[in-house]
Amino acid sequence: MTETTDTGTTDTGTTDTGSPVTGVGESARRPDATLKVTGEFAYASDLWLDGMVWGATLRSPHPSAWIRSIDVGPALRIPGVFAVLTHEDVPGEKFYGLEHKDQPVLAIDQVRYQGEPVALVGADHPETARRAAAAIVVEYEPREAITDPRRSQHFVRHQPVRRGDTFEAEVVVTGEYEVGMQDQAFLGPESGLAVPAEDGGVDLYIATQWLHVDRDQLAPCLGLPPDKVRLTLSGVGGAFGAREDLSMQVHACMLALRLNRPVKIVYGREESFFGHVHRHPARMRYEHGATRDGRLVYVKADILLDGGAYCSSSPAVVGNAASLGAGPYEVPNVRVDATGVYTNNPPCGAMRGFGAVQACYAYESQMDRLAEACGLSPIEVRVRNAVSQGSQLITGQVIDSPAPLAEMLRDLEAMPLPPGEPERDLRGLPGGVSQTTHGESVRRGVGYGVGIKNICFSEGFDDYSTARVRAELIGGEPHVTVHTAAAEVGQGLVTVQAQIARTELGVENVTVAAADTSVGSAGSSSASRQSYVTGGAVKAACEAVRKRFEGLPAAEALARSGPIEETREYRHRPTYPMDPLTGQGDSHTQLALCVHRAVVDVDVELGLVKVVELAAVQDVGRILNPQALEGQIHGGSAQGLGLALMEEIQIRDGRVLNPSFTDYLIPTILDMPPMTMKILENPDPAAPYGLRGAGEPPTLSSTPAIAAAVRAATGLRLTRVPIRPEDIALSDSGTYQSGTFPSDTFDEGSTKGASDDKRA
Repeated sequence: MTETTDTGTTDTGTTDTGSPVTGVGESARRPDATLKVTGEFAYASDLWLDGMVWGATLRSPHPSAWIRSIDVGPALRIPGVFAVLTHEDVPGEKFYGLEHKDQPVLAIDQVRYQGEPVALVGADHPETARRAAAAIVVEYEPREAITDPRRSQHFVRHQPVRRGDTFEAEVVVTGEYEVGMQDQAFLGPESGLAVPAEDGGVDLYIATQWLHVDRDQLAPCLGLPPDKVRLTLSGVGGAFGAREDLSMQVHACMLALRLNRPVKIVYGREESFFGHVHRHPARMRYEHGATRDGRLVYVKADILLDGGAYCSSSPAVVGNAASLGAGPYEVPNVRVDATGVYTNNPPCGAMRGFGAVQACYAYESQMDRLAEACGLSPIEVRVRNAVSQGSQLITGQVIDSPAPLAEMLRDLEAMPLPPGEPERDLRGLPGGVSQTTHGESVRRGVGYGVGIKNICFSEGFDDYSTARVRAELIGGEPHVTVHTAAAEVGQGLVTVQAQIARTELGVENVTVAAADTSVGSAGSSSASRQSYVTGGAVKAACEAVRKRFEGLPAAEALARSGPIEETREYRHRPTYPMDPLTGQGDSHTQLALCVHRAVVDVDVELGLVKVVELAAVQDVGRILNPQALEGQIHGGSAQGLGLALMEEIQIRDGRVLNPSFTDYLIPTILDMPPMTMKILENPDPAAPYGLRGAGEPPTLSSTPAIAAAVRAATGLRLTRVPIRPEDIALSDSGTYQSGTFPSDTFDEGSTKGASDDKRA
């Protein structure tokens, strides 16, 4: 069940004839909906050209080793093999990276994680390519792998946040928490097709999140100017952050340029687990001090993030964890340290929630402990400390748009709970029809979670998008084409761009052109930013076109003038880097809030958990597409459920133990409960249409809400997610022994190391 409040009416505009358009505020139908339902939609893995070559990648079996020799001869002798490439064949720069160029195109003299690419094969058949890759002989000299982030001496970034000087209180609660490594688990594996061009360049058809940054990393490695590396977005089967980094892009292009033939690479599921970044595992220690009536006096936190073998976007993840590390609460005194380190574990980078997820689980667990210590309800302790418009974050940034957190919590509290007793029908019990339980040991629990997430890129990043809008007569009727480089990764961005054009121009016939690098950058489909930034660019370009209609109806104006085309860039208001010593500064563009209530049934003897219901309240500023918005809240909640109860990449000594959907479990439709939602619209005056990015916040608050509900049902502390059955069934105290932090965790003078990578 979904309950969506209607907080106002939306003028979606009309055509020249007075008929309504499916514009902003409507649940406009997705143009790809039917094709996806019928299986006819073309994903990047469906790309095909006659005569194309298949590429395959040889990857390291070791998390840390020297490479002493590589013998490609056995692979080249296999019939059907056209080329085998190593680092010596990289035509340009040998390193790339999102923030720092620290990742080799192909391993040179060492490997730093299991699965690191070592060599490439091009062959006439995918199985031939895979067999040839396996035939390459590499002599490794394994070395000790640094897999415990507490042992690492190589720092990606350390970001402190310092405010106030009072760190004594009447009530003090402390806790240590751990978040496992979560995978984005998109269903469409990494795939693409590279086609050599007559001008010596290459055209790449690719499933990605960020076309222009892909191009800007590829061109130097290929030894080509950017204008000779052209990217076109192909069908994307999910992303959630993992497609921000390069995977097979540079490898396919290298093979295509070497062979002068089209090259297709498609990862299998196991290779996909090795071929992209994951969510940073985290170890966190928190201390909250409050008055006896539950008002926060101070928060201390030490957040340690495992960045894995390469930098990726870890510096920005650390910044988010630091700046949002105390949650959406008014705290006058703060001492937070967020640190990201290199290890020989798989690289970690962007995933939905981006650093805020890990911190949210810890600070929300602390708020529940504080409520217990003060004799307050979980809702009341949060209401008493909730931020509102005019409040300051721990970085000193003032929240200058609506932030009705107390109202949202009261709305959540008022939502009816599901029937009070656990079901006795097997289908409604933990374990389901497997008949593992008949309800004798099933207990019900209710828990709450609150999350705050930054929207758009932060800390001074030049965050903008470009849109080209063309209006013309086709068959005597006005038609509009919108062209951006914004990646549609399943979130409904193509639909929203068309809705904006219809609203601004009053023209129903709108086409959104394929995203590519022939138009200016739109940035990444991440940080819940595309509706804000690309939506703003489309709106601005449409406004420029409308001005040239000279007050005439579109059809008449276009008949007089011919086609009208305008291109506009849109930038949000500036942000600034966090102070490296104090963490103070206006680092974020916009902030979004979501609150969750979870109801769970737990078999306390077997450790099985069933989420009975999720309820959510979220403020989205203004609804652009109600159905798509509800889908985002459902999807974010599902990923939060996965992190709470089942999703974790299991790593032992740097090696991944479960690189498959058989052993890496994600929620299915049977795991997702009914959802009740209340969606508020309190417009942000600084944003296009007043909108507020909505895709990530539900991922934050759902995890701690579910964990809190399991704690309520079991009486266990449960300080680690995902919560496993053995944590419940076999635990005496429920406290996960994740190891101790240094005794000087909260020492003011701790420097935690430099930001430079000084590895061998």
